[in-house]
Amino acid sequence: MSTDYAYDEEGHLWPFFVFTLTSIVTVPITYSLIKSSRNDPAAALKRIHTDYKHDQSSVVDTLRKSEKRKDGSKPWLIALVIAGWAVMGYMLYLIKTTDAPVQNLWNPYDILGISESATEKVIKKTYKMLSLKFHPDKARPDASKNETIDDLNRRYVEISKAYQALTDEEVRNNFIQFGNPDGKQGFSINIALPKAIVSDGNGKYIVLIYFALFGVLLPYLVGSWWYGTLRRSKEGVLMESANRLFKEYQDNIDEGGVVAALSSGQEFEDLFKGDKADAGLSKIESKVMASDELPPKEKKKLEDVENGPRRKALALLWAYLGRIELGDDALEKAKFQVAPIAHALNKSFNAIALAYMNTAPLLASYFASQRLIQAIPPKASPLYQLPHFNSAVVQAVEGDSRVHTTVQAFMDQPDAKRRSLVVGKGLLTDAQYKESIAYAKQLPYLRVAKAFFKVTGEKFIIPSSLVTLVVKGRFVPPGSEKVPDVTPIDLEDIDPAEDDLDAILGRKKTKKLVGKDEKGKPIYEESTESEDVYPPLASSPYFARDHSPRWHVFLTDSKQGRVAVPPFTFVSFDRPIYESDGKTPTFAMQTLKAQFQAPPQAGHYTFVMHVVCDSYVGFDTKMEVTLVVEDASQAAEMKVEEEISEPEEDSIAGIMNAAKGAPTKQRVVKDEEDSDEESGTDDDEDDGTSDTNTDTEPEN
Repeated sequence: MSTDYAYDEEGHLWPFFVFTLTSIVTVPITYSLIKSSRNDPAAALKRIHTDYKHDQSSVVDTLRKSEKRKDGSKPWLIALVIAGWAVMGYMLYLIKTTDAPVQNLWNPYDILGISESATEKVIKKTYKMLSLKFHPDKARPDASKNETIDDLNRRYVEISKAYQALTDEEVRNNFIQFGNPDGKQGFSINIALPKAIVSDGNGKYIVLIYFALFGVLLPYLVGSWWYGTLRRSKEGVLMESANRLFKEYQDNIDEGGVVAALSSGQEFEDLFKGDKADAGLSKIESKVMASDELPPKEKKKLEDVENGPRRKALALLWAYLGRIELGDDALEKAKFQVAPIAHALNKSFNAIALAYMNTAPLLASYFASQRLIQAIPPKASPLYQLPHFNSAVVQAVEGDSRVHTTVQAFMDQPDAKRRSLVVGKGLLTDAQYKESIAYAKQLPYLRVAKAFFKVTGEKFIIPSSLVTLVVKGRFVPPGSEKVPDVTPIDLEDIDPAEDDLDAILGRKKTKKLVGKDEKGKPIYEESTESEDVYPPLASSPYFARDHSPRWHVFLTDSKQGRVAVPPFTFVSFDRPIYESDGKTPTFAMQTLKAQFQAPPQAGHYTFVMHVVCDSYVGFDTKMEVTLVVEDASQAAEMKVEEEISEPEEDSIAGIMNAAKGAPTKQRVVKDEEDSDEESGTDDDEDDGTSDTNTDTEPEN
């Protein structure tokens, strides 16, 4: 027995090989491209409507476009996918149109031309007739059929073998067991490559190609991916940068300190390699030091930095935050490049601050994010967020006040007063004023209306239970007019209906609360809001990245200066924020929920709740909330007392209570067939909200 190796001379196997090899590469890349496009909600988000452009807007727009090309699908990758699918399609065409060679099985009956039911007499007669006809001594080749003597000899041998397979016992056994009268045969292995590729000395090139693909390219790609993941933290920054930020961390750090810490990132060393670190550094420093926006202690930090790339990065960051004109195209471009890098590094610093669970560094990190996105120095006025507002305009609004005026406070003033403050010679023109006001009226300010704690399905919160912090708020842009009043039903968070499995299992709600009936039972209706609602992209004329705003909700202990409940981040909401025109606010009540475990001991716990937006300065909320944790046994007793405290109105006790003016319960008449299925708690319907001290922010 032997093994024969044969190449695919008919061309019916190699398309399968090429199709499989191409699909291994093309399908995963295609999936990654589709997934990356879908995982970027910012690609479909709306923007705040404004025509405002500053002097360097073209530079910022160019950097944004280049970053989108870098983060998005690379052209060569898309071309590779298109080529891969084209090759796969062509291979499928070849597979469908190429006829595969048929491997005929050796059959003695077919060779002799008789049926399988033929008798031994018929077999011998047929063999004798064929042997006389095709005997080598008598048969002559037919030239018209291109027959040769060898063809006739092979045919005669086949006839003899067929006869033996049907008459000789040993040969017949070989045919039955192995399908061949000669016994067990060797097998052939077909190589899925055309013979022409490996013939004429081309085999060495095929070996080199295979070695390059599987011995060099594949290990390189896998190794690059693996070591690339090891080089970066889960926040996406280099591990060396994370280590440096860890060393820069301080418990009393402020926004300026965070900015200085961010300049230590290794990413800046990659940006300012070689001579780039010193190019224009003295010019940047001279302008930054002459600016009044940089506090003296931050100037001292800048002077003390010895590392060249870090010093230039820090100087450029202060130039960016102070909106300082550098008078050089290369320096202006570098100024806008460093801010997105610092913002990415700030995510790592935020994770480090959260690990320490100290309130001040965590807030400093969030505030630094706001300042980086809006290009405003630490401690500077939030009014710089508005278009055309410079130091002169801000000074005209704030005067000598030591407390900065927020955008909301400025917009709450009557239009005539606002106009008198900022319109005039050396200030804003009438057109600039109108543009700034229209811009401010689109900013997504989340006004918190109520915050409270609850345990789903329970009236009381007991130790170690799963507590839900419910935050109710509306997006009320600064200067909004005709803001509707908050209705009591908007401030409630009633447990989902028993048949609303989507809400119970935490999936997207299919029903929404619209009110209560006369018995206090919640009324639901089918909701048409099936998708998450995203706010517009952060309006940041100076920030060279598109950024989707995020709101962070967390609880702190003001006495200890510690974070009690880590931040919950919200990027989308359950109700529309703007009407279809993208400008008119809906004032719909939004619900934010965060779950955590209650303290293990009963008592009253007062926290400070922070609702921080990472994209806008002065749009944060800080308020006290009190969590009341009842002892488990006392909570059970109070529940029983409440269930039996109010007699029914038509009972004797109810009549006496009514005469005294005491509360009574209405009698519920049930059908007999439903009495075993309905519970007796419908009369005392509650929304599962605990008796906690909930402070609310005023709506003005």
